[in-house]
Amino acid sequence: MAMARAVGIDLGTTNSVVAVLEGGEPRVIANGEGARTTPSVVGFARNGEVLVGQPAKNQAVTNVERTVRSVKRHMGTDWRHGEHTAQEIAARVLMKLKRDAEAYLGEEVTDAVITVPAYFEDAQRQATEEAGRIAGLNVLRIVNEPTAAALAYGLERQEQTILVFDLGGGTFDVSLLELGDGVVEVKATSGDNHLGGDDWDQRVVDWLRGRVAVDLTKDKMAMQRLREAAEKAKIELSATTSATVNLPYITVDGDKNPLFLDETISRAEFERITKDLLDRCREPFENVLKDAGLRAEDIDHVVLVGGSTRMPAVVELVTELSGREPNKGVNPDEVVALGAALQAGVLKGEVKDVLLLDVTPLSLGIETLGGVMTRLIERNTTIPTSRTEVVTTAGDNYTSIPVQVYQGERPMTADNRRLGMFELTGLAPAPRGVPRIEVRFDIDVNGIVQVSAKDLDTGAEQSMTVTGGSALPKAEIDRMIREAAEHAERDRLRREEAELRNTAESLLHNADAYPPEQIAAVRKAFDDGDMDALKAAFAAMRP
Repeated sequence: MAMARAVGIDLGTTNSVVAVLEGGEPRVIANGEGARTTPSVVGFARNGEVLVGQPAKNQAVTNVERTVRSVKRHMGTDWRHGEHTAQEIAARVLMKLKRDAEAYLGEEVTDAVITVPAYFEDAQRQATEEAGRIAGLNVLRIVNEPTAAALAYGLERQEQTILVFDLGGGTFDVSLLELGDGVVEVKATSGDNHLGGDDWDQRVVDWLRGRVAVDLTKDKMAMQRLREAAEKAKIELSATTSATVNLPYITVDGDKNPLFLDETISRAEFERITKDLLDRCREPFENVLKDAGLRAEDIDHVVLVGGSTRMPAVVELVTELSGREPNKGVNPDEVVALGAALQAGVLKGEVKDVLLLDVTPLSLGIETLGGVMTRLIERNTTIPTSRTEVVTTAGDNYTSIPVQVYQGERPMTADNRRLGMFELTGLAPAPRGVPRIEVRFDIDVNGIVQVSAKDLDTGAEQSMTVTGGSALPKAEIDRMIREAAEHAERDRLRREEAELRNTAESLLHNADAYPPEQIAAVRKAFDDGDMDALKAAFAAMRP
């Protein structure tokens, strides 16, 4: 029996892409609508149907409150849309990509490599992996987007240093990687999880809003139309020096007269109102060079990733900072998914002699006396890795101590992100400073953290997988997996029913070609809405 195929998935803020290895080469799979990218949009129609991708985007204006976009920005938080978690919404997008891949390959797809921004922290990675499980995927690996991009870009190349500048719809990171002899090694990474094309769109929305005499923020439908027009104008401005936004009947004034919006925004004005966003890209760029101990002239190639890197001002900034023209030979929308498919091939044994050495983006440590962050693992440490540190008690006769785990770069824990805590119990009462407690951190290849603490005197031990604030209990994930499978079955039946109705309608239009009693059986089943009878009537038909 052939081994199940594994796909690579770029789960993006704005758009998502799925790719597969064919004959050793990664290839992007077109979706059911024929496009190579799928909007990361989920719409809940009033009839209970769940729309994903372009169909969901198409109905967003008339169904604003029941449409979710940019869910990636909420991964790893306790955000909900109604009763749906971020993981469930993301799983909807993954299920569509899975279904499209299965339709293309003609076989079931169960294994996937999913990419995340290099700067995603532990809770966000966990949430992404959970979304994959809910979608019915066995997530072989969570891979950093720039690492995947470098893999797709540079496997066959000589030893070199590559800078990946990844500005997507909602996240931004810069990574420096060294490639050579089939090894892709990340030297340093830096970024901003809350900066992306959505922010540029919002500036255009605000600019347009300021040109309408009434406050549009109360009108959800008008705001959705503005958002879509802003995104379109931003994209146009990458190719032209001005873009016109023409929205008839955008709203009504106090006297119920219709208002029209007809504005032209120049590229210069667009760049002026977004200059501070562009400036936020500078610091991570400079940090990554500093952390890797390199200068701009040490970079051999610059690879742009993410649709937002098509903006001329972004290209100019990267050229200015790196001192070289970015490489034009890769499609910024697709390169991450292609790299994920290659990594899936590596894990399945289809691609040989490739080794990915990734890093953890932020330092990890525990809280010690006085709220001090005692780091056990420094940022940009190659993973998988483990570190141990022996600590002691701050007071006399403790029989238990809390172990609080933090992620971040600040010297005090209050300024860093708390990932979780657990209690080490069973300590033998002793004066302060006597107990010896060994704390061990393990980070796996997906960047997910496990922490354990052991009393070296009594042997008492306690451990936890760090789950941030968002990770879902196993029972809840199992419930979501069941519901997702039920929804998939319901959606399949809905599609089948629609196809049966269409077939019946076309048969009834050509009734003359069939015996009257057969047409009568089809008509009765059609009018009654009896799908089983309709199937039976079709099976019995003979012209």
